[in-house]
Amino acid sequence: MRPTRRRRPPVTPEPEFAGCEIEVLGSGTSVGVPTIGCHCKVCTSDDPRDRRLRPSVAVRFYDEDIRRTVVIDTSPDFRQQALRAKLERVDAVIYTHDHADHIMGLDDIRPFNYGRPDRIPVYASPSTLQSLRRVFPYGFAGEGSHPGGVPRLDARPVNADPINLFGMVFQPVQVDHGPKKILGYRFGRAAYVTDQTGFPAESLAQLQDLDVLFLGALRHLPHPMHSTVGQALELVEMLRPNRAFFTHVCHELSHKETIRQLPSGVSLAYDGLRIEVEG
Repeated sequence: MRPTRRRRPPVTPEPEFAGCEIEVLGSGTSVGVPTIGCHCKVCTSDDPRDRRLRPSVAVRFYDEDIRRTVVIDTSPDFRQQALRAKLERVDAVIYTHDHADHIMGLDDIRPFNYGRPDRIPVYASPSTLQSLRRVFPYGFAGEGSHPGGVPRLDARPVNADPINLFGMVFQPVQVDHGPKKILGYRFGRAAYVTDQTGFPAESLAQLQDLDVLFLGALRHLPHPMHSTVGQALELVEMLRPNRAFFTHVCHELSHKETIRQLPSGVSLAYDGLRIEVEG
């Protein structure tokens, strides 16, 4: 008599989350926290939320049965950030602007090229793409132009038009960074803006009806290129998102002390923070 074979129970696939997940890869300012050579109470703090790598986020969402990852900015700490976040794929990179704390980790994208036949698309304003080509010319060169391992990148200029990436639409939003014009991005009911000092009126209109808003808030004292906490709070009051998170934070702000002073619905971002945004 043949033995009876047990039937395996049917496999129930994990439900696909219709929105997106945002992971903060870095929430610090251009020199990071701790700051080299500094012994202030934040730089010597035991609170892990006071340890801030340079600014970047990863946006994860489902494209049918594939979980996509889009990275906004590749800071000089990108390798460390990708390892901590356990990034296994990067489907595209989007840039806000070409300052060093936002672009210098681009070379560390190359492990995500391994086993991938096509180039990884890189979206940025024409001026930022020009800077990326100057700093990382080998990443955008033709096949066989460099004998070693290099990132294989496809430059795609960003203008005012929305970018459809695997079903998620990223809308560029013009931002004032002191006298410099840079970009933020709205995707679904979330938006990521950093380094801002202000917005044109049309950009404010693009940031209405948000669930989650990231804004730069460097410190309490004024700065010519960045918003203070008070200025960022004024923007939150104007835009009224459900939740706001301040990023690009320097060592003058203690996480624990600062969040006590912030109103309900507003907090400081911290490295490793993950937020779900409904679709």
